[in-house]
Amino acid sequence: MIIPPVAAKKPVERVHHNDVYVDNYEWLRDKESPEVIAHLEAENEYTDVRTEHLTLLQEQIFEEITDRTQETDLSVPVRRGEWWYYTRTVEGLEYGIHCRAPISGPEDWDPPVVSPATAATVHGQTDGMPAVPGEQVLLDDNAEAAAHDFYSLGSFDLSSDGGLLLYGVDTEGDERYTLRIRDIDPTRIRRPDSVGDDDTDTVDLSADNLTDEIPGTAAGAMFDRSGRYVFYTTVDEAWRPDTVWRHEIGTARETDVSVFHEPDERFWVGVGRTRSRAYLVIEAGSSVTSETRLLASDDPTGEFAVVWPRREGVEYDVEHAVIGGEDRLLIVHNHNAVNFELVSVAAADPQGAALTMLPHNPAVRLESVDAFRDFVVVEYRSEGLTRVAIARRDDKKKIGLTELKFTEALYSVGAMGNPEWEQPTIRLNYTSFVTPSTVYDVVVATGERRLRKQQPVLGGYDPTLFEQRREWATATDGTRIPISLVYRRDLVTPGVPAPTLLYGYGAYEHSVDPGFGISRLSLLDRGMIFAVAHVRGGGEMGRLWYESGKKLHKRNSFTDFADCAEHLIDAGYTEADRLVADGGSAGGLLVGAVANMTPHLFSGILAGVPFVDPLTSILDPALPLTVIEWDEWGDPLHDPEVYAYMKSYSPLENVRETHYPRILATTSLNDTRVLYVEPAKWVAKLREVNADVLLKTEMSAGHGGVSGRYNAWRERAFEYAWVIDAAGAHPTGEERTFS
Repeated sequence: MIIPPVAAKKPVERVHHNDVYVDNYEWLRDKESPEVIAHLEAENEYTDVRTEHLTLLQEQIFEEITDRTQETDLSVPVRRGEWWYYTRTVEGLEYGIHCRAPISGPEDWDPPVVSPATAATVHGQTDGMPAVPGEQVLLDDNAEAAAHDFYSLGSFDLSSDGGLLLYGVDTEGDERYTLRIRDIDPTRIRRPDSVGDDDTDTVDLSADNLTDEIPGTAAGAMFDRSGRYVFYTTVDEAWRPDTVWRHEIGTARETDVSVFHEPDERFWVGVGRTRSRAYLVIEAGSSVTSETRLLASDDPTGEFAVVWPRREGVEYDVEHAVIGGEDRLLIVHNHNAVNFELVSVAAADPQGAALTMLPHNPAVRLESVDAFRDFVVVEYRSEGLTRVAIARRDDKKKIGLTELKFTEALYSVGAMGNPEWEQPTIRLNYTSFVTPSTVYDVVVATGERRLRKQQPVLGGYDPTLFEQRREWATATDGTRIPISLVYRRDLVTPGVPAPTLLYGYGAYEHSVDPGFGISRLSLLDRGMIFAVAHVRGGGEMGRLWYESGKKLHKRNSFTDFADCAEHLIDAGYTEADRLVADGGSAGGLLVGAVANMTPHLFSGILAGVPFVDPLTSILDPALPLTVIEWDEWGDPLHDPEVYAYMKSYSPLENVRETHYPRILATTSLNDTRVLYVEPAKWVAKLREVNADVLLKTEMSAGHGGVSGRYNAWRERAFEYAWVIDAAGAHPTGEERTFS
């Protein structure tokens, strides 16, 4: 008989608001302790033994993912200045290769198209031609990652003249990035007069770093318009981005200037620029309040000025536009407009009179506005789906919207990769549960949609074999909860119970929109249903949907998920002994809470980097990001009602004597968002009541798990093999009619 690891009990009292909680496993927090590392390694060994029977299935799923994936490929090039920028992947390599190639002329808005077979160039060594004529390799992530177990790129920016590259690398998984600057001066190669010229040699510019090197930065650093300065952020001891710095290229890090510091521990800061490059932007924001500062780009050493002073509970975003020859700021805000509205103010007097461009609509959640020289793109959400509209300005008082229409009942669409102020097209990414990720360029003047690329799915994928549909569960309080489903028509018959994976998140107004997944086909081809419970706390149904699933309404997220599970069972889609719950991070809290509340509804719980000890974390302001989180969960440190409420649902503190479903928890040692100690303590507590629980800890990774695509595919294969086993699905998929 295999004996699971048993964590030693070392009682520590936590006392708040006259409540005493005895935590036997807080000692597991010390990641420098050899005893802690030994315990985590013992858990990994136990998990390996307990899942040994799934090794063949894991390998099958991994091979299915690789067989379906076009491993040598390139992204659709994005025009920026006089260059097309894109990322290539090469079969056998874990990471991407960042490249560029010259445009053919000022009116060239058609990205270069090449055969995937020619995209295998690595530093000019290939059996074929370079991926794109005139190609330059700017950064090879494979070379950067070669000496490290973990690698993540957190900043990637180009100077306006295309001569410098800024990039930031994390090799631990702790989201602290070291910034470096690379000389990629385009004058060092002969530029072809047109893309069709014979200049086909790939030029490697990936080894010409300047002496500038800045460790310990947050993600999202950038150049100013002149290319003389770099703006970046750093974090405080609680890992909160709190300070914006200005670095002059060629000078020592010690001489960098602190441009802005945010003392309020609820607020994070970030730095950016408008698409017009007319302004530099500093944003400070909590979960419920924001404040933006602007600085004219031609004065990078000047003082940033506040657009609207912060007001508790008011959020806003700013875009620069030129309307009727006047510099205006387009502001999306929620002041007396719960679902947000769009107003316009004079850039020279942003706190002056505001013109309403798009008034508040209680049925439409306005999400963002992107301004270009000649038009505006508006993104919003209605009836649970994303929408995109192109807005033509009739005058400075109003805009007319033309929504882009799509035929599928479930889909998601959004503008992406549109950096140029004067571009005549809008790039969109479209997908659904059955439609692979598809890139379109929309010609704004005519409405023409130009298909640039659809994600390849090798091996004979037939979308007509798949069904996606929307169901509605009724919550205890009468609220209708949307559920999205996808399955194989030939393997699943509604009304005949099938093994099902039910995913949920439900926090931070994050929406889980329909999207295609190659790895998910390995579940669907084995007769499984994949379902998403769009519970309150997410943003699918508007801002009030989020508000009704946070703070003292958080339990709605958990009961909604359970109600969705019961609906799928009552409607005949599945049965309790064939239903697995899945959630990660805040979604791990969701499935952890549901495991305590309604364990009888599930045969398995997959909890990724789960936030299962929320009360301990949110009580300690010294822990990463805690104070920022008070706007999401409430402040249990100072509010006894919040304390009692959070304790009532905390997965760790509500473990009880019951028959739990099988549980697999995964975590990463260097995760700074949800510390590994939370699932480690939870698993130890579950063992006290003889739950069948496994813990898998990545010893060199962060919140997003392992780095490298093949490593990520193996991790997903491991999880899906466990899900298939826990749901009682066909392990080999022998009944499949195609592969």
